[in-house]
Amino acid sequence: MNILITGGAGFLGSHLCDALIEKGHDILCVDNFFTGNKSNISHLLTNPNFTLIRHDVTFPLYVEVDQIYNLACPASPIHYQFDPVQTTKTSVHGAINMLGLAKRLKARILQASTSEVYGDPEIHPQTEEYWGRVNPIGIRSCYDEGKRCAETLFFDYWRQHKLEIKVMRIFNTYGPRMHPNDGRVVSNFIVQALNNKPITIYGDGSQTRSFCYVDDLITGMIKLMESHKSITGPINMGNPSEFTMIELAELVIKLTSSRSKLKFKPLPEDDPKQRQPNISLAKSKLNWSPKVSLEEGLNKTIIYFKNLLDK
Repeated sequence: MNILITGGAGFLGSHLCDALIEKGHDILCVDNFFTGNKSNISHLLTNPNFTLIRHDVTFPLYVEVDQIYNLACPASPIHYQFDPVQTTKTSVHGAINMLGLAKRLKARILQASTSEVYGDPEIHPQTEEYWGRVNPIGIRSCYDEGKRCAETLFFDYWRQHKLEIKVMRIFNTYGPRMHPNDGRVVSNFIVQALNNKPITIYGDGSQTRSFCYVDDLITGMIKLMESHKSITGPINMGNPSEFTMIELAELVIKLTSSRSKLKFKPLPEDDPKQRQPNISLAKSKLNWSPKVSLEEGLNKTIIYFKNLLDK
């Protein structure tokens, strides 16, 4: 098939390009390189089944494809708060443009949504039926509400135009090709530990996250796209194993043999206290669950960052 991946030069997008090329598909990778990096897909540039277009999804795109994976949007707080208006436009205008393209082509389209639609949740773990607790005017709202609006648009296109849609809610994902300065906790901790610098923990370190290795996430994403058209989602994808920030920091220090010490700072505004997916739907509908343990995934990620820092 001819498959369009928006945000294809980003962390997740580049791994998706690899996986779909390996399956024999022709890939059209679209990215404006705000957070994507050409180095993530440089190994694919000479592949005859791979095409790269520099384009911003807030503008219409006229191409011919069979499937669309819509991954375009900065996903780390540092990047999405840099230009919050553009972040909202990327989620909302980008969704409108990609849904319009899918409607014209009668193509199946997948939206990479996020666990951030749950905000700072009152229920734990989070199920797809939970509507969330999001601050609509906070500093994270550009991302949270942008993604929530994108989900609204997807389901309205499904109801109004009978479009084949897939919506997945991605929980914390990590692995090689994360941006070293994206402010996400795994990349932060690893880079700080490799440099023997203090590891920055916000709050008292008791807040929790659940970390899914990128290979597991991409497998689930493709399974959802290839599932029966009646499975629209939204569907949670992530690793339900839950860790406190202190537990993560101590494990990273151990795996890197670092001399780093912990340094505590105030908790940022609207930072969720708990985040853990209920993945019962993914298990029952897609026969998907993560396989890679946190220690195994961290070791692979540490090797990537070590090579990056050694260059």
